[in-house]
Parts: sequence; C-alpha cells; structure tokens
Amino acid sequence: MNDAATGLVLHSPEGTAWRFDPGALCLELLPTGGPGPYARYEVLHRPADLADWIAACRLETGGVEVGEAEVGAARELRDALWRLAEARAQGTPGAPADYDVLNRAAAAPPPVPRIGHDGRPAAPAPTSATAVLSAVARDAVALLTGPFAGRIRACGADDCQLVFVDTSRPGRRRWCSMERCGNRQKVKALRARRAGQEG
Repeated sequence: MNDAATGLVLHSPEGTAWRFDPGALCLELLPTGGPGPYARYEVLHRPADLADWIAACRLETGGVEVGEAEVGAARELRDALWRLAEARAQGTPGAPADYDVLNRAAAAPPPVPRIGHDGRPAAPAPTSATAVLSAVARDAVALLTGPFAGRIRACGADDCQLVFVDTSRPGRRRWCSMERCGNRQKVKALRARRAGQEG
C-alpha cells in the first residue's frame, strides 16, 4: 500500500471532475468498471485504455507494454477485487475463487524500482502491464492482510458505490470524497433541517 499519492480524477455523470483517493493502489482499479451492475461503467476495452489507467494511477512506471491479454487479466483482477473489497466492507471474508485470482496476479514479478546515483528514486525501468497488475495484486494482499483490512468502506452516499480504505487517524471517514459525496450529503441534510423547521 502506498499512502503518499493523491488519487484519481473522476468525472460524475453530469461531467463534473472531482478527486477520489481510495487510499490504496488496488482500489484505484475499481472505478474502471466491474462485475454485475458495474459493467455499465466499463472503460477497459483496449490496450490503450489500460495504458491510460496505468499512467493515471499512483504507481509510477516507465514505459509500459500492454497487450489484449493484459486487458482481460486486468478486468478479471478488478472484478475479483470489487467482490473482495465489498465483502470486507460488509464484514465477510469473500470467495475463495476471488482470492485465487488475486494470488495468481500477485505471483508475477512486479515492476523493478530503481535508485539513481544521487541516492534518490530514479525513473522506473520499462515494464509490462502484467508486472503492474502484479503490483496491484500485491497491494491488495497487503491491504487485505494488514492493519487497515477492517477499514475498507463503501461510500456512505446512497447513490455511490465507490470503495475506499479509511486511513484517517480516527477511522470515521464516511464518503468516497468530501468534495463530491460528502458535500452533497451535507447540502441534503441542511435542506432537510430547513424543511423541518419550516413545517
């Protein structure tokens, strides 16, 4: 898990851009689509789509080779991650088949980090999408077996299904983003209070 990144820029159905930081690399893959009702949000159709996601995620990579097979592997991993994250958010362990998908993806070698002659991180070596998916799966293993496993949450808004890990100190994060769902819920609560006072 990498806590230092700032997250992804997502777009609402109305076209508004907003920042979503799910708190873990593995959860950044979820907004690309998913199983069942999430299939309508699918954006991973071609190798270029997966390459775009890799460029936008918190994992800094060099050049990445992406083929058709990796698109299918990314979708399979993402769907398993959706089911496992939702199961954890509901306090259940998840299906063995989804853990098998996660373990298969994690078994591939991840991208190779590099250090420069000045002692600082250097530009990452060119890598493959399979290596990136391994890093995503390894991040999921670390999340699901680590201290924040019990803090995987679904957004508290009734019209949002995004999942995040609550890394806040008090552990009371309710919204995928205060900028989007948190503000919408505050406005909704304020209107309800005003309507109650007027009635």
